[in-house]
Amino acid sequence: MIKKIGSVVLAAFAALLILGLWLSSLLEDDSHRQTLEQTRPEALAYLRSAIMPSRGKILAVVTSTDSMGASGRYTGYELTELARAYYVFTANGFEVDIASPAGGEPPAVIDTDDMGAYDYAFINDAQAQRKLTHSLPLAEVNGDVYEAVYFVGGKGAMFDFPGNGAIQALVRRYFETGKVIGAVCHGPAALVEVTLSNGRPLVEGRRVSGFTNEEELLLIPGAREIFPFLLQEQLTALGARFYSGPVYLNTISQDKNLLTGQNPWSVWSLAEAMISQLGYRPLPRELTGEEHAVAVLERYETLGNGAARAMLTELSEQRRPLTRNLIAMHSIVALMQLKVGKAIDLVGLVWRAKQLDLSS
Repeated sequence: MIKKIGSVVLAAFAALLILGLWLSSLLEDDSHRQTLEQTRPEALAYLRSAIMPSRGKILAVVTSTDSMGASGRYTGYELTELARAYYVFTANGFEVDIASPAGGEPPAVIDTDDMGAYDYAFINDAQAQRKLTHSLPLAEVNGDVYEAVYFVGGKGAMFDFPGNGAIQALVRRYFETGKVIGAVCHGPAALVEVTLSNGRPLVEGRRVSGFTNEEELLLIPGAREIFPFLLQEQLTALGARFYSGPVYLNTISQDKNLLTGQNPWSVWSLAEAMISQLGYRPLPRELTGEEHAVAVLERYETLGNGAARAMLTELSEQRRPLTRNLIAMHSIVALMQLKVGKAIDLVGLVWRAKQLDLSS
């Protein structure tokens, strides 16, 4: 019996190894990375068509924390979650200021696998970088001059957003006066200790999204020991109607003037929903290769493999960009979840995308 089990395990391991090698052969190369890193804001058509800043100001808030508690793991704000929203806001006619609990230059998390043209443009944007490296101390911010506030994610937010008196006062005042509040990924940690004038938690009875337990524990199995709480559990305990979509795909929630997003792949939709809530039609924008990959994965989740493959064909015919590597990442996630059939389907989608010459 032991020999039989051993044989099955070895066969499974060999199959996974072959699958992994095949998958790696389907990934996009990074030969364009050096060119991508040189992207400047003026090179992006979306930003060249930007509306002149005339609609007011939006405050973006990032964490000042660079360590995940006593674990010693480095953290900070997610650069992609700041950069993409920053450009949606500015392209739609809003000036953006950046604040943090401590002020000054905040710690950044930069994952080169996730970085796209807008993210590198942000790094190469002298004005944006001045605002970032000299972020405003939250305690000194005059909230009256802003039309909205946007809380950027990053695991550091779990440590210095809750319990921050300036955040609590700002969020309470904005919610009760109808100003727009946005938060994405771990950014909704800013909401967990906010009480309204009636003494009730702000999130009580409200539809809210944020980084889910499943997403957190998949990446960091020991998250319960590292973080002061898990975001989904804490929001739910406060009475929020927590809404989650498939892991690592675009999901946003809106409850009156409170808008929240589940993860980094929700940033574009969340920022544009904030523009709509502010009373404006979002400026048209060509979707990125990452967004098209997310759309294919959403099609797979809702309509199945055949519909997802058909969408790849449509994207090829329309000559749209697609980030194959993101679909490949989801195949690995499926394996981590022991969903072998799904993993095989997704590798098949990556293979089909390469056949169609779809890439970023």
